[in-house]
Amino acid sequence: MADNMPFIVVTMAIVMIIMLCIMIRQAWNLSYMKKRYRKMMSGVDGDNLERLLMGHIDEVRHVVEENQRIDAENRRMDELLNLAVTRVGMVRFRAFEDMGSDLSYAVALLDAHNNGVVLSSIFGREDSRSYAKPIEDGKSTYPMTKEEEQALHEAMGKAM
Repeated sequence: MADNMPFIVVTMAIVMIIMLCIMIRQAWNLSYMKKRYRKMMSGVDGDNLERLLMGHIDEVRHVVEENQRIDAENRRMDELLNLAVTRVGMVRFRAFEDMGSDLSYAVALLDAHNNGVVLSSIFGREDSRSYAKPIEDGKSTYPMTKEEEQALHEAMGKAM
């Protein structure tokens, strides 16, 4: 055992030098990473990265709330648009053979559910008459002329 003592001491010294080199390298790497971390945390304008991130998180929350508000407004507008007149059909015709032009007309005004009204005007030499007939689900409870039916079908054929 005494013969091996110098060999063991030299080996331990070499291991200690290797360990010292590893520790110096680790300390240098740690110092470099700390420097990069401080630079990253200081941000571009000297702001703290944590404050920047928190500001962006608050901004994202605000954008999400705004998007939810816009979505609700869009749904409300879609519901209103379904009730608005979006389908129109019009037919001009000559009501009487002795009249020279197609001055009479029928106009269908419908919403997205085919509810609305058909307006018609019959133009004659002596007078003019106007009629309004309600439409529910594409049908009227009143008798309709072929021109009014044609205007109604034309309006129902138009989709939003």
